[in-house]
Amino acid sequence: MLLRQTRNLTKPYAARFSSSLFSSTPSPPVVVKGTAAHIADVTGADDLVYTDSPVSSTVKPVMEPTLLQPRVVVYDGVCHLCHGGVKWVIRADKHRKIKFCCLQSKAAEPYLRLCGLDREYVLRRFLFVEGPGLYHQASTAALKVLSYLPLPYSALSSLLIIPRPLRDAVYDYVAKRRYDWFGKSKDCLVLEEKELLERFIDRDEMMGRS
Repeated sequence: MLLRQTRNLTKPYAARFSSSLFSSTPSPPVVVKGTAAHIADVTGADDLVYTDSPVSSTVKPVMEPTLLQPRVVVYDGVCHLCHGGVKWVIRADKHRKIKFCCLQSKAAEPYLRLCGLDREYVLRRFLFVEGPGLYHQASTAALKVLSYLPLPYSALSSLLIIPRPLRDAVYDYVAKRRYDWFGKSKDCLVLEEKELLERFIDRDEMMGRS
């Protein structure tokens, strides 16, 4: 009976601890040495504790534990085509689920480091850090972003059933030619449309450069 009472007493505390990890209420920032604890927060975003997760063919693990935000798109901020896509997602994302970060900003560095990627690689294939230990690139990243948007846009994520090599072949073809077709800027294009900055985790850095 004593053992049963002890278990009953500990259940509420265990449940409270578990729910606090991914609570919908933002928690105070936790400073972890060597991490990007000072990255700008986005209103309504939760802190995310990365942990190890199973490996699949489209999802790669982030091994180093730290605090970062979920559902962040790291993209080529000087690319006109990429910036146009970001503007489209912001308009469609009525529930503000997706955040953004220019690849050229310092705020992108912890995301690249945790995913084991360098800037040159992400220039070719943009990065979407979805959740605990998960990131996607290229066509999979684009379709995963669409899955968070309201209907009918989220229905397009069903294209994930197409084999990834085929999807990525189309993605890479366009990506290699995007500057020639659409042009590029000398600096992150979001600086020209500051009303978009509220959706960027690197907005303070961008404002300091303007």
